[in-house]
Amino acid sequence: MKGELHLEENKNIVWHKSAINKTDRQKLHGHKSVMLWFTGLSGSGKSTIANALQHELHMKGISVYLLDGDNLRHGINKNLSFTPVDRKENIRRTAETGKLFVDAGIVVLAALISPFEEDRNNARAIFEPGEFLEVYINCPIEECENRDPKGLYKKARSGEIMQFTGIDQSYEEPYNPEIIINSSQISIEKAVNILMDYLFNKVKLKQLYKEDFE
Repeated sequence: MKGELHLEENKNIVWHKSAINKTDRQKLHGHKSVMLWFTGLSGSGKSTIANALQHELHMKGISVYLLDGDNLRHGINKNLSFTPVDRKENIRRTAETGKLFVDAGIVVLAALISPFEEDRNNARAIFEPGEFLEVYINCPIEECENRDPKGLYKKARSGEIMQFTGIDQSYEEPYNPEIIINSSQISIEKAVNILMDYLFNKVKLKQLYKEDFE
């Protein structure tokens, strides 16, 4: 009965059209808006590279915001665990939040382990074509474990943390990401340069000709 009531209520929810749209907001910011989704093992450098990219974009006059997985778990995702079901919801909420930023005309970066291909594909599916860029921060687990910046691998090995990606929960490498960064082989600066080049030369982030918005 409760479920039926919920479905009945949903039928009465109608989308309210905004007086301005995404194109209007992009023109105001002076650039396109996209979502860059950083995925990879803990310790691979996702947050570090994303944060460095955020700074570089900001210095170039790009309106940008970083959604860091750990930070989100202090707020909008604080009630979620690390079970597959809760990880799925974690990705869904983050993607929906990112979509709002893209609609607002802002470049948004999300840095989450996001270990499952299906969940990442579901995140991509809610965006318009070309608006979701998957960035795989590829780093061998041995190197991630050697770095262990938060001491999480040590806790996982000792049994203090369960369902830890790479130890007792699998990580599914992206099947066809837009960008692969081998973080064990290149510097943070080089990684940022690769990403900046992709955004400005392939995505043409600031090429705001009339035809781009028709």
